[in-house]
Amino acid sequence: MQGSSGGSSGAIRRSAAILGYAAVPVGVYQRAASGQEILEHELAAGVVLDAMAMAGLEKRDVDGVVVAHPGDHTRQCYFHTFLTSHLGIRASSSVIQVLGNGMTGGHAFDVALQQVESGLADCVLSVGVHFETGMPTAEHLDYSIRLTGDVDFQTVFGAVPIAWYAMDAQRYLHEHRMPRATLASIAIKNREHARRNPLAQYRGPLTLDEVLQARPIVEPLGLFEVPGRADGAAALVVVSEDLARESGRDYVRVRSRGFEHEGLHQISDRPGDALDYATLRVAASRALADAGVSLNDIDTFQVYAPCTIVEALGTEALGLFPRGHGAPAAQAGYTRYDGRRPVNTCGGCLSRGHPPEVTPLYDLVEAVTQLLGRAQTRQVQDARLALTACELGKYNAALVHVLEACR
Repeated sequence: MQGSSGGSSGAIRRSAAILGYAAVPVGVYQRAASGQEILEHELAAGVVLDAMAMAGLEKRDVDGVVVAHPGDHTRQCYFHTFLTSHLGIRASSSVIQVLGNGMTGGHAFDVALQQVESGLADCVLSVGVHFETGMPTAEHLDYSIRLTGDVDFQTVFGAVPIAWYAMDAQRYLHEHRMPRATLASIAIKNREHARRNPLAQYRGPLTLDEVLQARPIVEPLGLFEVPGRADGAAALVVVSEDLARESGRDYVRVRSRGFEHEGLHQISDRPGDALDYATLRVAASRALADAGVSLNDIDTFQVYAPCTIVEALGTEALGLFPRGHGAPAAQAGYTRYDGRRPVNTCGGCLSRGHPPEVTPLYDLVEAVTQLLGRAQTRQVQDARLALTACELGKYNAALVHVLEACR
């Protein structure tokens, strides 16, 4: 398999595949019904063991472990080595922990992928766990502010990611003379998908009136248009395609990846178009070119979108819809699981749930579930190719993977 992989033009790499996966329902895991705390490594170990069982592999088959950073509020430092020790795995390629804000889970998968494609390993675990509800709200707010801006300039004004997205939403509604209900309809579509997803955090019915009348968070976004805080854990078993074939099991081949970073830290200090997520457009074009497919060949899209506006702008950046048509397309049903462009069939960040450091792994789990025909009542018919995308701070950077069913 040859391709650029976002900058390595002419490099030769072998094919890699996802052979096993597992995730717990997104929710709150700080205390079980008994009142006893569930520990992060226990939840992470459980999804690893389930994913390995699906793949039909043993601990001795694992060459490496890549862990998504669980967040600075975790009590257990060096979590990657702690988890590997708890699992009783001896690694020959690497044991590593990665961090990249909302892209963290995507990096955890991408590093595992690169180790297998390079021939450094035949089997690498990609795993993440995040207990976001484990810190007080005020402390979490301070942490978020310090993550997403220049601490000597921007953070003193208290701007948080939801505020950036709210400004984008206000601009979007103004520029396209669009009623707020059109943008809010994205939350309804995602809730309908989540109601069909056993891993989703929010599965109750939701009406447009409830979305529009909910308490405001940052104007014009209300409670149901932004993500709730959540905990979760997910794992993927990444192997060489030769190993996947030998297993006799259904698997998903990784066709390509694309990456782009605009060279800025979160908020640009230079004037620009707030409604143009250019990094996603570039990363996706690289991934599609590397895979040798067009956008029209993709059957389902899992797009990291913490707010309604992000899904609208993300689908437009991908080229699924013209500028200003992302939200109307969702309202018209085009992005439903049974629509022309199925987007976030899991329910997305808004309803599936959003434990940030693990969200990209959950999106990959959904993509694999769809490609293997296991999504039940939200199944995209005859899904063969999927695209996943995750981001770093208002799509300051984007990481895209194209996946293919092999069953």
